[in-house]
Amino acid sequence: MAERGQLPPPAKRLCCRPGYGSGCRPGQRAGGAGPGSGALCAGPSSAAAAAAALGLLPLGKTQSPESLLDISARKVAEKWPFQRVEERFERIPEPVQRRIVYWSFPRSEREICMYSSFNTGAEDPAATPGGAATTSGGAADSTAAADENRLPFRRGIALLDGGCVDNVLQVGFHLSGTVTEPAMQSEPETICNVAISFDRCKITSVTCSCGNKDIFYCAHVVALSLYRIRKPDQVKLHLPISETLFQMNRDQLQKFVQYLITVHHTEVLPTAQKLADEILSQNSEINQVHGAPDPTAGASIDDENCWHLDEEQVQEQVKLFLSQGGYHGSGRQLNLLFAKVREMLKMRDSNGARMLTLITEQFMADPRLSLWRQQGTTMTDKYRQLWDELGALWMCIVLNPHCKLEQKASWLKQLKKWNSVDVCPWEDGNHGNDLPNLTNALPQGANANQDSSNRPHRTVFTRAIEACDLHWQDSHLQHIISSDLYTNYCYHDDTENLLFDSHGWPLWHEHVPTACARVDALRSHGYPREALRLAIAIVNTLRRQQQKQLEMFRTQKKELLHRGVTSITNLEGWVGHPLDPIGTLFSSLMEACRVDDESFHGFSDFMDNMGQCKSLEYQHLPAHKLLEEGDSYLTLAVEVALIGLGQQRIMPDGLYAQEKVCRNEEQLISKLQEIELDDTLVKIFRKQAVFLLEAGPYSGLGEVIHRESVPMHTFAKYLFTSLLPHDAELAYKTALRAMRLLVLESTPPSGDMSRPHHIASVVPNRYPRWFTLSHIESQQCELASTMLTAAKGDVRRLETVLESIQKNIHSSSHIFKLAQDAFKIATLMDNLPDITLLKVSLELGLQVMRMTLSTLNWRRREMVRWLVTCATEVGVYALDSIMQNWFTLFTPTEATSIVATTVMSNSTIVRLHLDCHQQEKLAGSARTLALQCAMKDPQNCALSALTLCEKDHITFETAYQIVLDAATTGMSYSQLFTIARYMEHRGYPMRAYKLATLAMTHLNLSYNQDTHPAINDVLWACALSHSLGKNELAAIIPLVVKSVKCATVLSDILRRCTLTTPGMVGLHGRRNSSKLMSLDKAPLRQLLDATIGAYINTTHSRLTHISPRHYSEFIEFLSKARETFLMAHDGHIQFTQFIDNLKQIYKGKKKLMMLVRERFG
Repeated sequence: MAERGQLPPPAKRLCCRPGYGSGCRPGQRAGGAGPGSGALCAGPSSAAAAAAALGLLPLGKTQSPESLLDISARKVAEKWPFQRVEERFERIPEPVQRRIVYWSFPRSEREICMYSSFNTGAEDPAATPGGAATTSGGAADSTAAADENRLPFRRGIALLDGGCVDNVLQVGFHLSGTVTEPAMQSEPETICNVAISFDRCKITSVTCSCGNKDIFYCAHVVALSLYRIRKPDQVKLHLPISETLFQMNRDQLQKFVQYLITVHHTEVLPTAQKLADEILSQNSEINQVHGAPDPTAGASIDDENCWHLDEEQVQEQVKLFLSQGGYHGSGRQLNLLFAKVREMLKMRDSNGARMLTLITEQFMADPRLSLWRQQGTTMTDKYRQLWDELGALWMCIVLNPHCKLEQKASWLKQLKKWNSVDVCPWEDGNHGNDLPNLTNALPQGANANQDSSNRPHRTVFTRAIEACDLHWQDSHLQHIISSDLYTNYCYHDDTENLLFDSHGWPLWHEHVPTACARVDALRSHGYPREALRLAIAIVNTLRRQQQKQLEMFRTQKKELLHRGVTSITNLEGWVGHPLDPIGTLFSSLMEACRVDDESFHGFSDFMDNMGQCKSLEYQHLPAHKLLEEGDSYLTLAVEVALIGLGQQRIMPDGLYAQEKVCRNEEQLISKLQEIELDDTLVKIFRKQAVFLLEAGPYSGLGEVIHRESVPMHTFAKYLFTSLLPHDAELAYKTALRAMRLLVLESTPPSGDMSRPHHIASVVPNRYPRWFTLSHIESQQCELASTMLTAAKGDVRRLETVLESIQKNIHSSSHIFKLAQDAFKIATLMDNLPDITLLKVSLELGLQVMRMTLSTLNWRRREMVRWLVTCATEVGVYALDSIMQNWFTLFTPTEATSIVATTVMSNSTIVRLHLDCHQQEKLAGSARTLALQCAMKDPQNCALSALTLCEKDHITFETAYQIVLDAATTGMSYSQLFTIARYMEHRGYPMRAYKLATLAMTHLNLSYNQDTHPAINDVLWACALSHSLGKNELAAIIPLVVKSVKCATVLSDILRRCTLTTPGMVGLHGRRNSSKLMSLDKAPLRQLLDATIGAYINTTHSRLTHISPRHYSEFIEFLSKARETFLMAHDGHIQFTQFIDNLKQIYKGKKKLMMLVRERFG
């Protein structure tokens, strides 16, 4: 007999002998075996029970009728704590006790698997009939991944099948045994002692000597549990130990205790002595309560009935994963934990909420939250998604249709506590928003009239907090989810919020994300049938709303189109919404397409959301009773996805919220792409495409949309590719409508005044911050490229697509990409070029040239070269056209150095197969272009113009004259020197000389510029003049003296001029016998004096700031100066006077002057 008491664990409750103490009831036992007696756990049919546990037979269904005792004992064991049984009945026959104890152990491997493994996407052996039984043969493991085999559940099965479980004993509600770990390469064989307590078909505590530190049960606990489930007839079963002790007299009890102490004296002797002392003490605490602890006696009435969950390990694991910051697969591990919570909820396991609470506490304690808040930085995208899942799970938990009010109140209190923490993440990233409260759509919402402007930022928990105000007591809602036959054919479809549609089928008018959150909650808590019914009602409601919106727009169409502006019809978009309403409806309906009717009544797919979907084929299962003829769950799923994707909604604030819109849209489209379209689905696509085109402000593809509507490019691309094989006209119409990107239009709407009923106005002139604009533009480009590819060979379509691109795409880089794409498609190797598509490519290229002409673009040269290539493919007339209109497309430099040069190249002539007349005409255009460019930009185009005009005397002379005219004003010495060298190379030395003299007038070399890049040009100019004759040299030397102040350069020129006779041979040639020029006469005398003067000035300049480390360099400089001085007839005297002056002026620099004396006296 068991009795409640006040002592701490290990006792769950206290047991006492009959007649001892007021709390005991005599005569509780009736009959039974003697002390120590035991019996096997065999039920009415042991083999049948084992088969039932494995799923080979339905549980409780045997080949022979089951006894009433077993039926009742099984039900009692599931629902009642054993203390209640004892208190309810004065006499409990021992056979009855045995059957209750027998049936109290878990009978399904499903929960054992859930608590000992992550879902990895592989088929669940415990959920598959016969699956676990074949594991020893390797069939079940043959397709499992290596990491899955390391999961405790798999390892536990292997240990069980390997015969490693032994000494299994069940005493009351306590199971014990040993599990042998086979020896490994580096580890010896080990024996683990396992103990399991259980109550009402749940394992309530586990211990194992292996010292496992993990969230999950270890493989040894799994092995022992499965042994008890699969082989119940091989387990010895005893009643609780207190029942055995009740049958002993005093002598037997003393003998029992003494033997127990003797066997385990080292472990229990101190405890035994302590207990003996307390019992002998009259006033001890142990004597104040009746009975004594019995760990095998089962649960008391107050004990919570839940599966054992190691809370400390959950917290430690989450803390570890968070500390890794996304490395080492920690994000995946956290997602697996969230999946485990969903799995628990689906099994209606109370530990789901308990585990999520532990996870949330660790998330809230993450030190990075406060760090990011202080630094003003954003959390990573993957981490942000984890928070989203956290909020969504809490939404599911508080919407549990069968949770108790006190439970919901407790969750609400906890959620508000987290919500009030400073660092609690906001729902939409770093921006709060003023979206309506999710309960506003229903009268039952307690906060329906709350002023949104006074609300604080919405956090990831806000929606769950608001959901606590929701309930399931609405009678219409109850009827919807509880019956497939809930209809009313007396309703007329003429009012706004009907409970039934024109078919008599139920509708559910509620804020759509909230209604879908209910569906998600039903699915999450293991009510798939109910979730499906509500999902169908919601979709039927959306379809009816679509029709009503279309009718409403048609009555207002003229006015809206005349005004040309509209407002957002829904501030809260369904795709990218925190609650993912469309994704929820789609998943619920698709799940119904791939599960059989029988399994759908109970817990739906055990391995849900773990990667199985891709391997399954979706089918049009028989229509639900509330669907139109020809409809199926599949068509409904596809249609609701199209409705959600086509909804006109405003682009949300903030980077994360905008990225989420894009990501969710792509995820939903990716799921749709897995479905093979048949005729039925094509009809759905047609129907929705037509609606989206005609629904005005209610559709993202309506004729007039708000400037800040989320663009439809990605969705339209999917619609286009899906419809193209079946209805090309509709496909193009849809895609062309979607091409617009109003947010980039130069003139936003002037303002939106009053709006029709059901249309919420937004601030019209807010300058939007679209953080995902580059991605959106790339998607717009992809849509255009898809249309161009499909339209190849169709002139009318190509012209329409081209017009749309030119009107709607505002990015030069994307237009350039489209031009390149069109060019590639048009010039595929296996076909003749598509001339129409080539012209489209050229038109796009020309638009790019115009767009980037006056802006900086690092790809500009690439674009220009590509355009010339494209024009070459189109034909000679295209090349001629771009050269004649060059000023609208190219800079003068580009036109001469790239365009005209390429056009005049031999490769272009060969490629176009031009005859002489065509070549000359093209060359004439190129020369005309060259002269025009030279006139406009002589600095950069003169040389190219001269090169292009070489073969035509008149244009060449014209180009040369342009250079001369610009030389005095607009050209630099380096440009003139370059052209002068060109002229010399082409055999025009006098023209080269003329340009060189003009260049010298622009040059100015100071005394210290002895490494200036123009020095070579000066030397070349002097050499050219020297080679032409004395007169030319005499004319250029004054220019040199005026422009060059660098002594070393002047001395170099002087030395070169004295080596040879002017006009006889170049400076670098060999000497001749003619008379050399005198240094005492002009022009060399002037050059010599200038050189000496330059040396003197340079010396004084260098001495002004000279440092000791430059002394030796300075002495060498003076040595070179002396060489130049000595070239004059009185040079020795001049140099001596120069040195004396230095000694006098700079006598303070004693060390330097000493070095000067040593070298020069």
